Amino acid sequence: QVRLAESGGGLVQAGGSLRLSCAASGSTFHIDKMGWYRQAPGNQRELVADITSGGSTNFADSVKGRFTISRDNARYRVFLQMNSLKPEDTAVYLCYVQDVWGMHYWGQGTQVTVSS
Repeated sequence: QVRLAESGGGLVQAGGSLRLSCAASGSTFHIDKMGWYRQAPGNQRELVADITSGGSTNFADSVKGRFTISRDNARYRVFLQMNSLKPEDTAVYLCYVQDVWGMHYWGQGTQVTVSS
C-alpha cells in the first residue's frame, strides 16, 4: 500500500504561480510513475503531468510551457511547478503514483483556485 500526502494548493491571481508537492510513503520501493491529475466541478478527471522514475515527462497540451514536473526519487516526492496560471486551471489537483504492476494510488487532493 502507498500513501500520498499533497501540499501547496491555494488561491492565486491569474498570472501567478503555485508549487504543489506530494510525498509518498509505505510500499514505495515499486513506484514507477508519479504525477498529477486534476478535476474541476462537472468535468472528468484529466491528466496534468507525470514523470517516470527515469525522468521522462508527459504533459497535457493545456499546460505545456507553463507547468513543470520534477521528482526526488530518493525521497519519493513529486513536485508540480505551475506558472502563468489561468482561471481555467482551477480544480482539485490529485497526486498519483503507478507501481511497476500498473496499480494506481491516489492522494486526497488539494484545491487550486485561480481568480481572474
